[in-house]
Amino acid sequence: MGASTQDGTHRAIADSMAAHPATARIGGPAVLDHASAARLLASMREIAFPGFHPVTHAAVHEDAETFVAERVRALRAALVQCIAAAARAVDASTGIDKERMADELVARIPAIRELLAADVQAAFRGDPAARTVAEVILCYPGIAAMTAHRFAHELWIREVPILPRMLSELAHSTTGIDIHPGARIGRGVFIDHGTGVVIGETCEIGDGCRIYQGVTLGAKKFERDADGSLRKGTKRHPTLGARVTVYAGATILGGDTVIGDGSVVAGGVFVTQSVPPGHLVANQKAQVRVLPHGEDPA
Repeated sequence: MGASTQDGTHRAIADSMAAHPATARIGGPAVLDHASAARLLASMREIAFPGFHPVTHAAVHEDAETFVAERVRALRAALVQCIAAAARAVDASTGIDKERMADELVARIPAIRELLAADVQAAFRGDPAARTVAEVILCYPGIAAMTAHRFAHELWIREVPILPRMLSELAHSTTGIDIHPGARIGRGVFIDHGTGVVIGETCEIGDGCRIYQGVTLGAKKFERDADGSLRKGTKRHPTLGARVTVYAGATILGGDTVIGDGSVVAGGVFVTQSVPPGHLVANQKAQVRVLPHGEDPA
């Protein structure tokens, strides 16, 4: 490429940045990047399950208080940095109290750990393939996704911009489980296998629920404002009561759809209406033919 052609290309790229200013941040402070968010998530996993996901290979601490004093200090510092960078990404740095938000999340760590401990026990008790609690913590994608969600949700309800979604998407990219940080999830929830699970922003999931791979808890329709734009902040996604089981490939849609306590939704079912407590939702039994190999099924 000649010098003049190269100069022209450079100008065209610069012009495209000027034409679409929302897609470029040139000349200002750095905004939140995925590497920083990933490091923060690693620190969250470390404090959630100490000794299972070490961020550093420093000497092993002999007592919990020494560990907490060191790692929580580092986690808080990373939180302040990431919240500030996220605020810059949406030009809201003057309206975000990053110190207060970081302190509030740190104060919630005991409650978050309590919820995650219940999730781990639900997975261990609910999966006959699980041999140890350590296996569940280290290997189960549902626990990895729930760890990210428990922290991301705390940031979401405090209206921290960008960062909760980044934490959720980092977990999504590694587990195949897509949980919006706005979803409200009770204790002792087990996402088994998990690949392809989608849980929308306004979902509510009760205690003790069990969700298998390929399940979608989504919106039935999108309401629009008078100007035709999608309306935000409405209840669009379903509610699962306590102890609901949703088997693989089921789809449950709609903000007014409530699956009652103790109900079971069979695999592959498409649900757009509420289900009373203690009921089974299943498709009619399909006709299955068993033929000798090579015989024409017609």
